[in-house]
Amino acid sequence: MYYARNEKFAQSYEKILTFPKKVVTLQRFLLKFMEKMEKDERREPEIVYSRSVKAGKRIYYLDVRKARNEDLYLCITESKRRQAEGEEAPSFEKHKLFLYKEDFAHFTEGLQDVIGYIQSQLGTIEERPEWTPEAEQKEAEKPVEEETKKKGLFGIFK
Repeated sequence: MYYARNEKFAQSYEKILTFPKKVVTLQRFLLKFMEKMEKDERREPEIVYSRSVKAGKRIYYLDVRKARNEDLYLCITESKRRQAEGEEAPSFEKHKLFLYKEDFAHFTEGLQDVIGYIQSQLGTIEERPEWTPEAEQKEAEKPVEEETKKKGLFGIFK
């Protein structure tokens, strides 16, 4: 029985190979069309409200999205600018976190607790200055201080 199935498959495959080119082209077109339709069905949910927060080299996007069942949820995206050596244009590394309404209270409570702990340990926290590519370039051009050279890697090696 197994052999018979494989033989039928081989015969069908041979028939397909002998089809005129127009038919094969039509089949390819239909396959690509069906793949495109599947991708369209899997597209990202609609964004109903959005806010971005710039923080240094990072940008945080806070998007409220609507799910298929009409529920709203929060999508937090961290976008970090990366520029590898030898590349002209920078690339962006992205990470996403989905937060659903039933988790808002617990998440907010945990976030406030952790931020409170950090503030109690560090005291006042200064805001980060606005990031610009020029500032980064100036920082890279600064000469390394003699004291830093003596300390070595992270001050461990002398």
